[in-house]
Amino acid sequence: MSLSVALSHRFLGFTLEVNFTAPPGLTALFGKSGSGKTSVINAVAGLLHPDQGRITADGTTLLDTAHAINLPPHRRRLGYVFQDARLFPHLSVRQNLAYGRWFAPPSKGPNFDDIITLLGLNALLNRRPTALSGGEKSRVAIGRALLSNPALLLMDEPFAALDEARKAELLPYIETLRDQTQIPILYVSHALAEVARLATTLVVLDQGRTLRAGPAADLLADPNLAPSLGIRDAGAVLTATVTAQDHDGLTQLHTHGGPIWLPKIVAAPGATLRIRIAAQDVILSRQRPEGLSALNILHATITEIRLSDDGALIQLGLGPEHLLARITRRSAEALGLAPGQTVFAIVKSVAAAQTDIGTR
Repeated sequence: MSLSVALSHRFLGFTLEVNFTAPPGLTALFGKSGSGKTSVINAVAGLLHPDQGRITADGTTLLDTAHAINLPPHRRRLGYVFQDARLFPHLSVRQNLAYGRWFAPPSKGPNFDDIITLLGLNALLNRRPTALSGGEKSRVAIGRALLSNPALLLMDEPFAALDEARKAELLPYIETLRDQTQIPILYVSHALAEVARLATTLVVLDQGRTLRAGPAADLLADPNLAPSLGIRDAGAVLTATVTAQDHDGLTQLHTHGGPIWLPKIVAAPGATLRIRIAAQDVILSRQRPEGLSALNILHATITEIRLSDDGALIQLGLGPEHLLARITRRSAEALGLAPGQTVFAIVKSVAAAQTDIGTR
């Protein structure tokens, strides 16, 4: 299922002009606060009627202002998970989940027990929302949305109110939804690390307009897009395969640039992961370095260089994938870096946090 969105809407002092296509998988809407992310997702949900627009999902037209088509929210077959869980406080978790079934179409929907297992909710079924943690409430809200048998799942910064520890607990559940349910997800966030871990497609919004849209791995590794994503948070995503669990607590992985070692990852050999590496954690050398404590030395080719007052962003080719390095402009000039050169990228084993490691 794919989602196609083209919208134009004028607010007081702000104009929304977006156009993108979201293929199957998890599509993240990313941008600074006030860039229009929630307005877009509300238009898809039918909660905002834009001045002009057309929205289609899997061949079904949800909105077409030119032909006076505007399906009401309850006919769009959407599950919406808001920033706050919005659970019914007088109902148990089981009853909150069952409420979602009332809105499921007559066709066969997701199995209740399967959703409970998927989200780890079995021990919570008899509790009331007031007895749940923030992360538990979020999981219940996601379960309720899934049990409505949606054709599309909308998530508007569902973890915005959670601390990093609770967010880290929930990210694997979203990965499972992305990989196992086959339900396309439109996901709003302004946390780049979260987007890098989850998104298969990325739509970058800036002041109400679509700045770029495409495969997440390509956009995250584009040095020219980094200022809009946030220079300090810039980083790329690599595909890595677990090859061994070493006796000293490190996990060995294979990448297109060579082997890397990271602190122990709970995954079996052969598992494919996606690893986010921050650009500021990459050091470059023209020759293969010797006598370093860093274990990860990747063979790469410079594919693009972006110089600015903030320094230099170097895009590195590792076979079909790309890595980003952020160094000072002085270092780039001293090394005489240029596209086409072979370099070595040094990455500390502790540079990638556990929250930067997800399933592919």
